[in-house]
Amino acid sequence: MTNKLKLSAAAIALTVLAGCSSYNTSQPSTALQTKVESSVKADIEVGQKISGEATINVLAGVIKWGAGDHFVDGVSYGAGGGALSFADPTAPAKSAAAYNAIKASGADLIVAPRYEIKTADYFIFKKVHVKVMGYKGTIKSVK
Repeated sequence: MTNKLKLSAAAIALTVLAGCSSYNTSQPSTALQTKVESSVKADIEVGQKISGEATINVLAGVIKWGAGDHFVDGVSYGAGGGALSFADPTAPAKSAAAYNAIKASGADLIVAPRYEIKTADYFIFKKVHVKVMGYKGTIKSVK
């Protein structure tokens, strides 16, 4: 019986030691860099100064409200596109302020936009007020 016990223990030990193994091979890589070129030229008429404002409230860093229902799309506001960019409260506030400026002035775009950001941070609650200032841009033609 002791030989059976020794043989069983040896078989279990051999199974545990030689059972499953995994290999992970890491290979260093570099960041992908791209360059986009276009032959499209736009004739933009620059007009008077325009501005727009928006305020957003943030609870616990992720629940946002107050900026309105309309936003400018297709513009990166410096969030970096990282995994936590959804937690950046300034990007939607900037987007809403830009929308308000464009809508009120009838512009197609804002030329040389500057953002003034005021933040009231109360640890769990944050209030972000953004004012965008720039010049009215109207697209006359695209070639």
